[in-house]
Formats: sequence, structure tokens, C-alpha cells
Amino acid sequence: MWLRRWLSSLLAWGGVFLLLLPGSAQEKKEVKPPKVAYNVTVNAVTLSVTVQDRKGRYINNLEKTDFLVYENNERKEITYFQHDEGAPISFTVLLDVSGSMALENKFEEVRQALSLLAREILSPQDELALLVFADGEVEVAARHSLDRKGFLEALEKEKAYGKTALNDAVATSPQYAIRAKNEKRALILITDGIENDSVTTPEQALEIARRVEIPIYVIGYKIPKAEEILTRHKRKSGLTLQSIVYTLNLFAEATGGKAFFLDNTEELLSSFYEIKKEQSHQYLIGYTSYREDERYRKIRVETRRGNYRIRTRQGY
Repeated sequence: MWLRRWLSSLLAWGGVFLLLLPGSAQEKKEVKPPKVAYNVTVNAVTLSVTVQDRKGRYINNLEKTDFLVYENNERKEITYFQHDEGAPISFTVLLDVSGSMALENKFEEVRQALSLLAREILSPQDELALLVFADGEVEVAARHSLDRKGFLEALEKEKAYGKTALNDAVATSPQYAIRAKNEKRALILITDGIENDSVTTPEQALEIARRVEIPIYVIGYKIPKAEEILTRHKRKSGLTLQSIVYTLNLFAEATGGKAFFLDNTEELLSSFYEIKKEQSHQYLIGYTSYREDERYRKIRVETRRGNYRIRTRQGY
């Protein structure tokens, strides 16, 4: 299967290394020292930044000069700034269609809620795409489009089956979501959190996913609380309610998204409205990073004004 081959190859080759062999010149009674070669990578880094006050209200009156951006505690010059509440958004839904989603009518409830997302919640200018995952495969069920017909038809055809390769899906899907045409983009992951078929660990999946500048909004829907259900579906003994919540929070927080843990369709629809609202209020901030190695870079964003809560990707 292409997904497993791709992930195995990526995990086996953590990077590409170039061995530079400088030439040497020898003169009479003198040997010149070899030249030192530096491999510098220039990255244009874009951040989706959410700013709220202590009551959770979105702050919309900040300017470029109000923000401070740090990478590994080094101040970076902001080279790009955009804030437009009416700007179109590209949403990519990553839907768990594995067998465990058939329990407690989860899949049908999610299907109905996603239909309302497509028809009523999103703006006409917002793009929408559908990715589905089960049995180690991620399938593009409906490509990004303003036309909701393809999304709704694909959604109607889906059935819950097979095992859940949650980590693998998180590792691969941002690569597709980033191709959407709008500057504001988000990945909405909907799952019950049961993981029993991935070749990657949550940490490996996150390492791959956060290389892409896409916030992941995670919806943990009707996560099984009974040990009997978890035992029936899990592959490893470490899968518990607490570990599921921890992993899903990890995916959301590290990428600048948000995690929701819900148990009914009313809450599910409310989370869709909240994600749409948050994306509309986000700031897009860009800077240039010069790197001589592939070590993890920690990102921090601050404001000169107000005691605000700021959320963005934690690093890359």
C-alpha cells in the first residue's frame, strides 16, 4: 500500500546529507587548510496566529508592529502580515471511517453534521475537501472545491470498516491540505481516537505533520470510555481513554489548532461554528529563517499590546 511504503521510506531516511570533500593544494613547505563548507537552508515560515483576551473574545485590531516573533528565542523580522475576517478559507476534513466509528451511531451522526457544515456553516467562497482513512490508507474522497455536491456525494457513499491507522493519517494528510488555494487553511480531524493499525508513533506522525504549516483542529467524537470496548479494538495495551486524549491534544496544540472532545451532535455542530469563527479571525504572519541544521526550532509569538492569549504552531 502506497501509504505504508511512503511512511516507511520517510522514517528510514530522516534527511539527506551531502558530504562535501574540499580539494587541497600543497605547495613547497606549505599546506593550505581545507575550506569549510556551510549548507544554509532558507525557509519562509508562515504562522496562523489566534489572539484572544482572557474571556475568550477574539482580538481583531492588532497591526504588524504589535507582534513580536521569536525562533529559538531569537527575534525575527516579520516579512508578511495579513488579517482579513472576510478572506476565504480552505477546509480539509480528515474523517475516520474505520470499524469502530460504526459503534454508538457515531458515523451516521458525524455524516449528518458534516452535511450541515458543507451546506450551512461554511461561506460560499470557502473551499472544502474530504479525506477518509481506514485500513492503513488515506483516500481523497472529494477534492477542494467551492461546489458542495462532490463533497456531499462522497460523504454519502462512505461506510465504516476496517482498522484505524490514525497516526499514519495525521502524518500524511497535511501534505494534501497545504495544496488548497486559499491562504487561510485548516485540517479538521474527526475520530473516536482508537488507534490499532499505524506504522508510525504519535511522536513520529507529529514530527512529519508539523513540517507543514497547517493547523489541525481535532474532534474526538464519542471516545470509548468502557475498557471492554477499548480492549476489543485496541492493538496495544497502552491505549486508554487518557492516552487517546493526550495524543489528540498533542496533534492540535503543536500545530496551532484546537482539540474538542464531544459526545453529541449538538456539540459537534457547535465545534464547526467555532472552528469557522476562529479561522476567520486569525492573523497570518510570515518571517524568514536561515538554518544550518535540521534541529527542531521552537516558535514564540508575543504582542506589545494587551495581556492576550496567543496560539500558534509550537515549532517545526
